[in-house]
Amino acid sequence: MPLLASQIATLSALSLEAAPVAVAFLAEPPAGVPRIGRSQPASCSYWKEASAGRSFYTTAEDHSNCPVGAFTHGVELSADKATELQSLIGTMLELKYLKNEEIALIPHRTTPLRVAAYAPLETAAFAPDVVIFRGNVRQIMLLSEAARAAGAFDEGTVMGRPACAMLPQALDAGSGVASVGCIGNRVYTGLDDDEMYLTVPGASVSDVLDRLVTVLHANAALEKFHRERAETL
Repeated sequence: MPLLASQIATLSALSLEAAPVAVAFLAEPPAGVPRIGRSQPASCSYWKEASAGRSFYTTAEDHSNCPVGAFTHGVELSADKATELQSLIGTMLELKYLKNEEIALIPHRTTPLRVAAYAPLETAAFAPDVVIFRGNVRQIMLLSEAARAAGAFDEGTVMGRPACAMLPQALDAGSGVASVGCIGNRVYTGLDDDEMYLTVPGASVSDVLDRLVTVLHANAALEKFHRERAETL
């Protein structure tokens, strides 16, 4: 469903530098949306492309350059790619970046990936399964408060490595997920040191943006109150 003018205005007031990204996992390419011209080095690289204003779709082949992203997105790996994934996991274990028991707990799509479509939220021509918000800590704080008010974000739901796992987690849980990202994601997307993510199920986005109006107003008033109070104590 297209965003309302009031919701677009609310997003503008949040002053996000990166446009929120709509993502949909589909059986067929969405009408009128072109395929990505060149496969990217990682699945999260497509978030950066879409946040810059591009609408496109990808296929499983377009996610094969990143074995971790392929795993979390449900790509059926070839024998060579499966070996590459095991080698990468082995390196992570050797570096003590992961524990062996953590591997089975990494969220991932169990439905084989056919088509993944991406677009800026404001112009998406398809209904998103999830929407990725990228911002500084203050901006994600405000969005998470709006998501919590909308019943779309549980207490303590913050993830880390790998960043792409927040998509299947949000899909499976039907709830928003905050992520501090991972080093690979920061390399491939240019995520700044003070930035993080909030991923919200597509069905909840409209309600989250409606709640964001109240959250922005309340925080402005409370910030004024606390600053004045701090000066008197």
